[in-house]
Amino acid sequence: MSGDHIYSALSEEHGGDTRWAFGTGFTDALAGVDTTLPEGVDGQDLALYCQMLGDDALVQAQRLIHWVTDAPELEEEVALANIALDLLGQARLLLARAGQADGTGRDEDDFAYRRGPAEFRNVRLTEMPRGDFARAVVTLLVLSSARLAVFTRLADSRDPVLAAIAAKAVNELAYHREYALSWTLRLGDGTPYSHERTAVAVADVWPLTGELFATHPVEARVADQGVGVDPAATREEVHAVLTQVLTTARLDAPAPFPEAAVAGREGRHTAELAPLLDELQKVAREHPEATW
Repeated sequence: MSGDHIYSALSEEHGGDTRWAFGTGFTDALAGVDTTLPEGVDGQDLALYCQMLGDDALVQAQRLIHWVTDAPELEEEVALANIALDLLGQARLLLARAGQADGTGRDEDDFAYRRGPAEFRNVRLTEMPRGDFARAVVTLLVLSSARLAVFTRLADSRDPVLAAIAAKAVNELAYHREYALSWTLRLGDGTPYSHERTAVAVADVWPLTGELFATHPVEARVADQGVGVDPAATREEVHAVLTQVLTTARLDAPAPFPEAAVAGREGRHTAELAPLLDELQKVAREHPEATW
């Protein structure tokens, strides 16, 4: 299968719309959505689940902006910045929902700027150093593929807010995956040096993929209630997509995802997260009463 064919096939799964910057509009994606908790759903569980998904997006967005002014071409800086904006938009909605669900009334700023590393619930892959461009591309390919599989299912969530967030996010995530896919093909099937760097990136990233499919007890409970998604249910689908992409890029077929604990979901992070949050939260810490 050629690169063009795999790109088209994966794009058509999500409407064939390959525009970017979906998250930069000003329309309220949740306007008119009922924010009442679904019957039988524990608000604390729903809040923590939204934090998990929101923190994944927020931390990944912060890492991606490190490519602004440093990507191989200006066009790629713009593209990566817009992917980060999409993720930031998803994080804002999810963290706002968390504050509604747990009854505290906290907003997205409270979650983003007023928590320490141990209170964040993102998977560790989102916080790892960016590495070279090949590693950034492979990381984005893995994360977007996994997140797209989850959010496609979340569009049928019993929680109308999560369903509305997911319905908007799937087009954004489909583009993120397509962007990473196109660069993986270009680098993997490019020069001997680009092929080598991409193979190294896959080898570096792969040991960190298992956590994406490890099920936290909260994820299991909200999945049973028809509100959330058990990430383990997406394992085979995501592996099949990544296998198709990597083999088309003349890279070795990936091994199965390794088994892993739910470390990040429990607030157990690498040393990389604290300085990343220092950067993210710097202005808010220095001017705690400021309004913008």
